[in-house]
Order: sequence, then structure tokens, then C-alpha cells
Amino acid sequence: MVLLWYFSESFAPLLNKTGRNGSCVTKPEKNPRNFETTARVNVPLGRNGKHKTIVTRILNNLEALEPGKSLKIPLSELPDNKTNIRSALNRATRKLQTSVATASDDDFLYVWNS
Repeated sequence: MVLLWYFSESFAPLLNKTGRNGSCVTKPEKNPRNFETTARVNVPLGRNGKHKTIVTRILNNLEALEPGKSLKIPLSELPDNKTNIRSALNRATRKLQTSVATASDDDFLYVWNS
């Protein structure tokens, strides 16, 4: 009788996965979600950065550029400062595996195929 009581008090809750008061013992979630989910087919691919328009225009003009010529782009027409445009152009040309060179003065940004 004592052995049966010992078993029911000590091991039965572990076998039945219930607590002493008979409630179910559940594991807490490790990392509850804080955000919604979506199917991957609904995720847009690529990124349209703020310099995409000007960089695309420059690259399109460079494709048609004659050897020995450069693009002369007024700094006043750039949507951002020349440093940021050069950086964006550099990232795009590395991605396309093309080589361009740039120079500038107080009024213009010059870009050519190198």
C-alpha cells in the first residue's frame, strides 16, 4: 500500500504529463513571434534605393558613350551630394562588373568608361 502511494505521488505525474493539481504541463514557447508572417512568393525581390533613378540614367548614357568622351552632369541636377552619387554608382558598376571613372569640379560630375 505504501509502495503504491509512493508511485502515484512521485512518478504518475511524469507519466501522465499532468501537474499535482491535475492540470496539463506544457512547455512555454521559446521565441514567441512578434511579427506577422507571409509566404516567400509575396516578398519583393531587389531594392529600389533613393539613387536608383540617377544611377540607372548614368549607366544607360555610359553604354552609348563614345570612347574618349565623358558624361558632364551638373551637380545642381543630382538628387544628393556628389559623394553619395559616386558611392551608389561604384556599387552598381561593381555589381555589373564594369569599370568607370569619375572626376568633379565645383559645378559638374564627370563620368566615363575606363
